[in-house]
Amino acid sequence: MTGPTIGSLRVNGATLHYEVRGQGPLLLLVPGGAGGAASFDGIVDGLAVEYTVATYDPRGMSRSTLDDPEAEQRVAEHADDAFRILELLSPGEPVRVFGASSGAIVAMHLLTAHPERLARVVAHEPPLVEVLPDASEHRALIARVQDTFRTQGLMPAMAVFVAGMKKDGETTEPEAEITLPPQAAGRAERTMANLPYFVGRIVPSFMSYAPDIHMLEGLSHQLVLACGEDSRGELPYRPAAFLAERLGTELQHFPGGHTGLTTHPAEFGELLRKALRA
Repeated sequence: MTGPTIGSLRVNGATLHYEVRGQGPLLLLVPGGAGGAASFDGIVDGLAVEYTVATYDPRGMSRSTLDDPEAEQRVAEHADDAFRILELLSPGEPVRVFGASSGAIVAMHLLTAHPERLARVVAHEPPLVEVLPDASEHRALIARVQDTFRTQGLMPAMAVFVAGMKKDGETTEPEAEITLPPQAAGRAERTMANLPYFVGRIVPSFMSYAPDIHMLEGLSHQLVLACGEDSRGELPYRPAAFLAERLGTELQHFPGGHTGLTTHPAEFGELLRKALRA
């Protein structure tokens, strides 16, 4: 398959790098964590057989630059960035959106902000901890991560963050022994460069975001909540499971864990195609 068409888009306070492949109805992929457009390398070509697939680096990540690197980051503004991209590439037409992790939070806010523009949203493990009954514990975790970042630096803060995501009593990473595809391994340097921004700016803002559950109840027919098969019991799994039950929808399970689209790209991509069609 030929390479992507690459573009840049000026938005409020930032310049976004985006990439487009394939043809058909628009599918916008919203990255999560410290990843950018390249985090979808393993699944994008398969999706581009059926869709015009747009991927991008969120503001402040990789090739999407901020006018003010110290600017506070807000979910609503990140969702507006996604909206500007879909307006540019598919004006007036209903589009499909997939978001992973913090990108799933963006996708769900986009759904509540512009429901008429979205035919379907698939949200994989959005860490919406504010919906959980024990939300106060997770606020304390986020505060510990920020305090550790300020006083001890990045890697100690990441250790606190990762430990907080695990199942109770679990000390090892289930997916740590999986050999990543060469493309994914090659992205490590860029991901590492994004980590300080992710920990310092994205984590505290996005994990304190509370979705409009009442509005989501009325939009549940447009939303697919998904989790990784291997994520059961972990923190990122719980909000999607809680919301699926609250909205009366089926929680879909994808292969792998929180990063299943990287560790199990073929199977993940096939299930995503099915979820987007339904």
